[in-house]
Amino acid sequence: MPDCKEIAALIKGWDDILVICHENPDGDALGSMFGLVRGLRSMGKRAGWYCANPLPRKFAYLVQGLSGEDFAPAHILTVDVADSKLLGDAWEKFGDGIELAIDHHSIHRPFVDVRWVDPESAATAEMVWLLLKELGAKPDIQTLGCLYTGIVTDTGCFRYRNVTPRTLRLAAELLELGAPAGDINKNIFENKNLAAVRAEVMELNTLEVFCEGKCSMIQIPRSIIESTGADEGDMDGSVGRAAAEIEGVLLFVSLKEKEDGSIKASLRATPPANAAAIAQRFGGGGHVGAAGCPLEGMDMAEARLKMMEVCEEYLKEIGSI
Repeated sequence: MPDCKEIAALIKGWDDILVICHENPDGDALGSMFGLVRGLRSMGKRAGWYCANPLPRKFAYLVQGLSGEDFAPAHILTVDVADSKLLGDAWEKFGDGIELAIDHHSIHRPFVDVRWVDPESAATAEMVWLLLKELGAKPDIQTLGCLYTGIVTDTGCFRYRNVTPRTLRLAAELLELGAPAGDINKNIFENKNLAAVRAEVMELNTLEVFCEGKCSMIQIPRSIIESTGADEGDMDGSVGRAAAEIEGVLLFVSLKEKEDGSIKASLRATPPANAAAIAQRFGGGGHVGAAGCPLEGMDMAEARLKMMEVCEEYLKEIGSI
């Protein structure tokens, strides 16, 4: 697998570059995508972006001042995409042209020949920052903010076990160069609109604890979104964090009903549990500490029972109950 220097050498010869992130994007996907686009443009390259879903409102600052460009891409790469299934309609539109994947997921499922995958990175934004430095890009404040966003969101503001000494050093570099860390932290972790708060109260009312207190679960049916008028992107997962942090809980599951009625599960785990081990049983993936998967062909009630069953089986397998 190529390293950062080899990837930089490859991209130096490229222009008219399209950068794609995964559907239902989080802060790392968007921060990496927009940070790379901005960095490439600082080098005089033409670069654009694509995501299968609209930009969540709380991340609107990432695209501020970044104009779209209409061009036929000569080169296409993905950031923070662990599986082609996570590209949404981008796979149908651009799949045949993707030449490079940059990702940090340990369970990355190859979908292109050239891959730079580094599971030791807490966020793909770490890798993008290393790449831009190798390329000799001249990042502006907006670029630095994008990369800081990617790192701070995928580390839970530097609280998760994926944080390494390098993570902190790279984040410090971004701050030294002017990344507005305080403003970004407040925007992501503290600012909430009233509709989102009301939605979170309703989420918390669905909380269940099972498997001898080792699992917790919440449900987010569409009725919560519709009745409160909350924007899904404004709901920062604080209810999930609270449920995952209950004393003794090893596995937390959030079940969300999408607009088409399908159910998606998001999981968090505390050692010795592995969130990805659960997600993979449903065709999903992610990290040891956080993962996700679709629960195909199930309604919310069926998904709840199935996830309870699988979590119990898994915890018995690893000897935790």
